[in-house]
Amino acid sequence: MNKVGNKGIRYITRSIIGLSVVLLFFTGWASEQAKYQEGTIKVFLMEVKGDIDPRMNRYVDLALTQATEQEADLIIIEMDTYGGAVIDANDIRTRILDYEKPVWVFINNDAASAGALISIACDSIYMVPGANIGAATVVNGTDGMAAPDKYQSYMRGIMRSTAEKNGRDPLIAEGMVDDRVVIEGITEEGKVITFTTSEALKHGYCEAEVASIQDILEKNEIVDYQLIRYTLPRTERIIAFFLNPVVSGLLILVITGGIFFELQTPGVGFPLAAAGVALVLYLVPYYLNGLAANWEIAVFFVGLALIALEVFVIPGFGVAGIAGIICTVGSLIFMMLGNDNFNFDYVPTKEITKAATTVGLGVFGSVILLIIMGYRLTQTSMFQRIALTTTQRKDEGYTSTFYNEDLVGKEGVAATILRPSGRVEINDELYDAYTRGEYIEAGQPIEVVSQQGTSLQVRTKKK
Repeated sequence: MNKVGNKGIRYITRSIIGLSVVLLFFTGWASEQAKYQEGTIKVFLMEVKGDIDPRMNRYVDLALTQATEQEADLIIIEMDTYGGAVIDANDIRTRILDYEKPVWVFINNDAASAGALISIACDSIYMVPGANIGAATVVNGTDGMAAPDKYQSYMRGIMRSTAEKNGRDPLIAEGMVDDRVVIEGITEEGKVITFTTSEALKHGYCEAEVASIQDILEKNEIVDYQLIRYTLPRTERIIAFFLNPVVSGLLILVITGGIFFELQTPGVGFPLAAAGVALVLYLVPYYLNGLAANWEIAVFFVGLALIALEVFVIPGFGVAGIAGIICTVGSLIFMMLGNDNFNFDYVPTKEITKAATTVGLGVFGSVILLIIMGYRLTQTSMFQRIALTTTQRKDEGYTSTFYNEDLVGKEGVAATILRPSGRVEINDELYDAYTRGEYIEAGQPIEVVSQQGTSLQVRTKKK
């Protein structure tokens, strides 16, 4: 076959392949459109309302996981938030960008700060009349002032990259963070960008003005659909219940009260068991929501160890006991906050106050409970059986010694070196003994000064 014939065959083959690819593309597109119009798609609706924090981070993660399990074809996020933690917002943004199915956002009032970042990460943005999006400058949690430029730079970067990923003007996204950005006809120096619904429409940050979820679906010619509203599973609702500050305060009351009651009356068992259950109910919800860090939990148990050391090993009450209380109470407060180690710049002051108040009231309540319950418990028949509640007086025949005879004044020899404790031999019997700091060599004569408990106090025999 000549060269002309070969070229003709190659041309025909390439044309057939190209036509096949085009047909496959349009077949897939038509199938997808038919899916929208025939009502075979599943629309998964979730809400992002309230602060963007570890709890919201976990909520979105659980929601997207359920959407995948239910094979949802479209995700709609109904949003109304003033923002929150940048770290959690970035986690949510990343999940949305990586999600395989379309994710749309319905801004039902506000998408400020971290909310703006999450919205820009979505494939389509829809807003109600009078809604707003923008104002994403990073601020600290104490006085609401702008954070240092390193934080602003990070936020500018992720806002730009997110806008670019979804085909939106990255300079506008940066202008929502940085008041130095100047865009003619949009913003001037000294002002960060916050778009109204009409402005967002004009500049490509909103697909349409709508009044409801149904409006969004109708504008996209989705007339017959299955709407799945996400609700937290029962276990998650239980976890959320234990995150309530009032419930947390009651758990702290049981934890601290149970531990201190057990330390005061060792062996009872029930107070310690109650404290253990309350501790699990306190720690698990905060840990699962990303609030209780590993080091905070470790500090709590270090604090308990220091308190136990002070009570059982070190006489009196000093550095170990005070340090233990500080570690225990401090860690309980830290677990309730979204702090980054010891950095509280982006934790709102009201959250710090609420956490400190909750823990303080819990500890104070446990002290009151100890006083009241401690008195009432001593009056019960059960306590009478397990505790000694009467005074054993010496004039009634009671004694603290374990010896059958009075050894005070007896003489003997040091069986071992006493420095200051050791053993002595009296009348061919060995006894534990100690001195008042005196050093006595083995074999030296001694005499007994006093006897208490299981030991004798001795000194060198006077010549």
